[in-house]
Amino acid sequence: METKIQILETMKKEATPLNAGKIAELTGLDRKTVDKAMAELKKEEAIVSPKRCYWQAK
Repeated sequence: METKIQILETMKKEATPLNAGKIAELTGLDRKTVDKAMAELKKEEAIVSPKRCYWQAK
């Protein structure tokens, strides 16, 4: 499964804003991989930040 899709699905499943560390823990992905994918998702405007350092799927 593509990393970005896995992250988005995890965000939707949790239904609460998550930070990168929690996403890495829930998905089992490496933190650097999560950070890179989240940077791409931010550029694509697929995720939003309701509070500092926490993100959720749009």
